[in-house]
This record gives sequence, structure tokens and C-alpha cells, in this order.
Amino acid sequence: MFCETARGTPLHHHLLSPSTSSSPACTLYAAERLHATWLCTTAALIGALLVLEQSVYRYKKKHLPGATWTIPIIGKFADSMKPTMEKYMAQWNSGELSAISVFNIFIVMASSNYYSRKILNSPSHAEPCLVNSAKHILMPDNWVFLSGKEHVEYRRILNTLFTKKALSIYIGIQDAIARKHFRQWLADAAKDPSPKPIMKTARNLNMDTSVRVFCGNHIPECGVIEISEKYWDITRALQLVNFPFAFPGTNVYRAIQARKAAFKWLEMAAAKAKIAIANGAEPHCMLDEWVQVLQDPTYKGRKDFSDREMAMVVFSFLFASQDAMSSGLIYGFQHLSDHPEILAKIREEQYRVRGNNVDAPMTLEMLEKMPYLNAFVKESLRVKPPVTMVPYRATKPFPISDNYTAPAGSMVIPSFYNSLHDPEIFPDHDSLTPERWLDPNSSANTNPKNYLVFGSGPHRCIGIEYATMNMALVLATASVLMDWEHHLTPESDKVEIIATLFPKDGCQLKLTPRPRP
Repeated sequence: MFCETARGTPLHHHLLSPSTSSSPACTLYAAERLHATWLCTTAALIGALLVLEQSVYRYKKKHLPGATWTIPIIGKFADSMKPTMEKYMAQWNSGELSAISVFNIFIVMASSNYYSRKILNSPSHAEPCLVNSAKHILMPDNWVFLSGKEHVEYRRILNTLFTKKALSIYIGIQDAIARKHFRQWLADAAKDPSPKPIMKTARNLNMDTSVRVFCGNHIPECGVIEISEKYWDITRALQLVNFPFAFPGTNVYRAIQARKAAFKWLEMAAAKAKIAIANGAEPHCMLDEWVQVLQDPTYKGRKDFSDREMAMVVFSFLFASQDAMSSGLIYGFQHLSDHPEILAKIREEQYRVRGNNVDAPMTLEMLEKMPYLNAFVKESLRVKPPVTMVPYRATKPFPISDNYTAPAGSMVIPSFYNSLHDPEIFPDHDSLTPERWLDPNSSANTNPKNYLVFGSGPHRCIGIEYATMNMALVLATASVLMDWEHHLTPESDKVEIIATLFPKDGCQLKLTPRPRP
């Protein structure tokens, strides 16, 4: 017989009823049940999301070469944090088109010249996105992110900054800056003649040149130093993969602070250039030339450029030139040191064109009489292209091939390296052979579509002549003022990828003054 309560209800009904029980044991039991239910629900949800992630990846990937499954959430993030040429080559060699995923960003890599050029020349389907952090750093309204007619019109305006007249102004500045830095290099070498990496010194030379060409003396020396010292933060944040949020302490956050510091000086320079030209001064830098073009009565284009907008353009030029040109210069020095027979031919050409006057500043006319120097610059950039690829984003479903369409929003990345090392176009493609560019009928010259050092299509580098002119001038002037010996290390021939390519040991050179002819 069961005991009953005063109302006649069996006592065991009260003990077993969750709504009426107040026993600590029952409360604990209920809490454990709730916790277990929550864990099971959470695990099921996470499991469902992971299954969905893999399903979406495989759906987007379809038949393309690439990992069958992607690492949950992070994908190839670990590989992207420390990129190597070996890993890039393995991906490119897996197929003309291949797929990877990084933090759920679906990426299609193009390795062939055909598909790379198709991406670069399809503005209706893809736009440059550089890297995920680029708009945070360069600012989303920067002209580099324009597309279509708006981009074409803006580029037409900026083309006026790279005319022969403008380049004739810039080359004098480039020559003076290079000589100033070489004097300092030799002075430092006299104090300590041991080999030193030129990674930092070449970057400083290049930044000094760029700021002075773009802004002249409108920025004081302390401003140039601040921009140069802080720009490394921008370089590190513009690698292919970075933590995407600008939290304090992250690469992107530091890059934004560096951009703000640079903008302070660049906006001031734009304002000063407007004042100087309004007062009748002759152009002595790019900003001056731009302001004078805008004031020309025959100019029919847009004229309402604010100081901020002009600063954004100059900053985009710094971005485009600093790392790529530094890479080109450093490898130029290394290539000449490792190939003394090529350096000897460049010196012979220099003495002949300069009339043995090594103190005479370089001019455009002189540079045009140096075919071997120009062929070397072109070949050095081919062998070690500063930029191996440029990320684009598919703005809508992009039918890249007859049997594959890249999904809208995915990243599509054309490779430059494979086109520049195509053995059918460049026999003995890993060798440094300037002569291949001196024969107008060579396969190199008859296949210009393969020379993707500066890209292709509507977003092809706007400052090609400026960049190659600077590299040629610096190396030519160095060849007649200095001797340098390359100190080989186990890492001399290894590549470090920090936005662009650099020798892993920084290119260690021993510098000495060169006797006058």
C-alpha cells in the first residue's frame, strides 16, 4: 500500500513530478539533462555546419584539381601564412585551373598564360581585389578599385603623369637621389667593409626616390623618413593572407596607422603643389606636373581633385612602386654580381654612352642609347618577377573555361610566373640571358603576351616606363661608381615572399668605390 497525502494523491507522484519536486538531487539531474541536451544540440549544429562547409567547397570546386576536402574553417591558412615558391609551383603544376580554400574564401588559381590573361582581360566578370585587407589600407574609394568606364576615364587623366615630358623631370630626381644614397652606402662600407644585406638600404633608396619624384620638396626630410620607416607595416599587411580585422596589434591595424601618417604628409604636399603652380613655379615633381596639367587651357578632363584625392593617388603609386621596385633593384644587384660577364657589358655600354664622364646625370636620351642595359632590366624582371600573381574577385559567375564557371564572390588569381618561364617562349627559361631581347625575331619578342611582369588588360601597371627607367638608372649609375661582391650564403638562392619576392638572405654585398675610367 502506498502512502497518500492529505488530498489523497499518492506520495510517489509528488516525488517523481519535476513540476513539484524540490529535491536537490532532482534539480541536479534536470540541470545535467539540460547541459547534455545543449551539448548535443551544439555538436549537431557544428557538425552540420562542417558538413555544409565541405559540401559547398566540393560543389564550387567541381572537377578542378585541389584537395578533396578542405581543412575545417581555416583551409590552407597555414600554408598561406608562410608562402614559398615550392608550394606555389606545386599548386600551379596541379592544373591550368586549380582550387583551394582559405577561411572559407574559395580561390581559383590560374597557371596557364591563356587563363591568366583571360582573368586579367575580363573586367565585366572580375575586378582586382589585391588582398582582403587592401581596401582597409588603401581606402575603399581609391581609384585602384574603380572599374568600367569610371576606371578608364580616371586612368586617362593619370596617363598624363607619365608622358615623356614628365619622365624627363623625374629622371633628374632619380639620378640625384641614387647618387646621394650610393655616397652613403660607400661611406658606411668604408667604416665596416664586411658584406651587408642591401634589403633595407635598397628599400630606403627606393622610397626616397619615389617620395621625391611624386612630391618633390613639398615634404620635408623628416616626413620622408617617417613614411619610409612606417611603410614596412603596410608591406606586411598586404600579403595574400592576413588576419582580416583591424584590431590593435594586428598587421592591418598597424598598416592603417602607417597610412594615416603618410596621408598627413601627402595631403600637405598636394596643397603646396597647388600653391606653387598658382604662383608661377615650374613643375619639379609629379604633383606639380599634375596641377599644371589641370590648369592647361587645352585640358578638357576633370579638374576638381581635392588634396585628399591627390594624396590617395600618390599613395597608390607608393604602394605599386615600393615593394615591386625594391624587389627588382635587389635582384638586379644580385644578378649582376652573379653574372660578371653581363656586368662587364653594361659597364662598357655606360662608358661609351657617357663618354667616360661618370658624373654626368642620366637623361632620357642617354637611356635610349643603352639597349643592353634595358635588355638586362627586362630579363632580370622576367627571371625574378617581383609580383608572381594578383588576386581578382569574380563579380558574377565567371565562365573561365568551357567546363568550369567560377562562382560569384570567389577569388580568381592569375599567375605571372609560369608565363614568364614558359620554356617554349623562353628557351633555357631559368637562365639570365639579356640577348634574347636584342633579337627582334626571338620567340621572347614575338610573344609579348607572355611578358606579364606588369600585368595585362585594363589594370595593367600604369607606370611601366617610370619603373623600368628607375631600375635601369640605379643599376647603371651603380655600375660606374661602385664595385660589389656578392657574399653567398645557403639562403642566397632561396626566395622569401613578403608581398613581393626577395632573396632570403637580403642579398649580402661587399661594396667598394670603383676607379674612374
